[in-house]
Amino acid sequence: MRAVDLIQKKRDGLELTKTEIEWLIKGYVAGTVPDYQMSAFAMAIYFKGMTTREISDLTMSMVATGEQIDLSAISGIKVDKHSTGGVGDKVTLILAPLVASFDVPVAKMSGRGLGHTGGTLDKLESIKGYQIEIEQEQFIQQVQDIGVSVIGQSDKLVMADKLLYALRDVTATVDTIPLIASSVMSKKIAAGADAILLDVTVGEGAFMKNIEDARQLAQTMVDLGKAVGRKTVAVLTDMSQPVGTSIGNRLEILEALDILQGKGSGDVSLFICELAQIMLSLANVEKSIEEVRAHLENGLALKKFEEMVVAQGGDVEDLHRSVKVAYEVDVFAEKTGYISGLPALEFGLFAMKLGAGRAVKSDDLDYESGIAFAKKVGQSVEKDEKIATIYSNIAITNDMISEFQSHIMIGDSAVEPKEILEIIS
Repeated sequence: MRAVDLIQKKRDGLELTKTEIEWLIKGYVAGTVPDYQMSAFAMAIYFKGMTTREISDLTMSMVATGEQIDLSAISGIKVDKHSTGGVGDKVTLILAPLVASFDVPVAKMSGRGLGHTGGTLDKLESIKGYQIEIEQEQFIQQVQDIGVSVIGQSDKLVMADKLLYALRDVTATVDTIPLIASSVMSKKIAAGADAILLDVTVGEGAFMKNIEDARQLAQTMVDLGKAVGRKTVAVLTDMSQPVGTSIGNRLEILEALDILQGKGSGDVSLFICELAQIMLSLANVEKSIEEVRAHLENGLALKKFEEMVVAQGGDVEDLHRSVKVAYEVDVFAEKTGYISGLPALEFGLFAMKLGAGRAVKSDDLDYESGIAFAKKVGQSVEKDEKIATIYSNIAITNDMISEFQSHIMIGDSAVEPKEILEIIS
């Protein structure tokens, strides 16, 4: 078997066999298939696609290139959640402890942010002492003891994905459904959970820019999960504006704490309660939205989050401290009307320039910097009323404020934003 023949076969739109896919992935991890051939193969997939069966074989071939975590020592149905990325996405920080507060175990491996998208691990590392790298045995024991753990992905899981993702990143083959689906699901399958909730973001701040592509990706991943016996549900969620009221690692921790105490933005609280309801149902626990929300208001979800922070070495006093920056600059509305748009991509990139995100993986983060919005899409605003505050350790120039204001869209009539666009099960 030769790699060049398989590249040509896929280039010509033909279907690869399971054996051919396994051979190619094993060879790539072993180093016998070089980067230049695998990049050609990825580009062939980009243009010609893959059948559902091919994507399934690719996913499981990738799973086989690393360890698979055995969570059978944890009683009950173990649930996991994955987001395809966005701006201001602090959902996991709230959702994981909220679900765990109903005695449903949440064993989650998360990632870091890159570019305009934020990473859960970066937010957690803004808490003094929080350890995202713990041994597998400790990870399992913690979920047994308190019901929840959020850590970084083990280097021993899905070796093919690490190599292939780095290659895709520099060969313009990131945004193709077969490779996105196999990347996400290989990691989720290897992580060992029994049930998976997929948050597939849609809009200008997401990888999937339109509902049709997002729907296709979601259905592909749901089918992959079910094919290997994992209960899987996907929700399509709006990423045309940032999630919640903040962008930035420490700011998002503080917003999460507000919501975990029954405060914070009502629409985001409802959105997270709806996601929690779905995750609980995956574990055969049926609760109403009111019953789920009660765990935000009575402190049970917050208690679970604090238990997780302490178990992973975090300082609870530091967890609750306010942001510390050199500059806090308010931005005001230039006219009266209704907020009709807060483009997630533009504000994500603005926050990245403040230091809240990475342009490349090696960039250091400023955990304290970011943006807090006083107004969101659909709300009315008066001229000269505060719309947002910029938190920064670099001086904010008039040009930066003008750039910020240029992204704020104010219209004459109210629009009704919707977080969950569709559920695919």
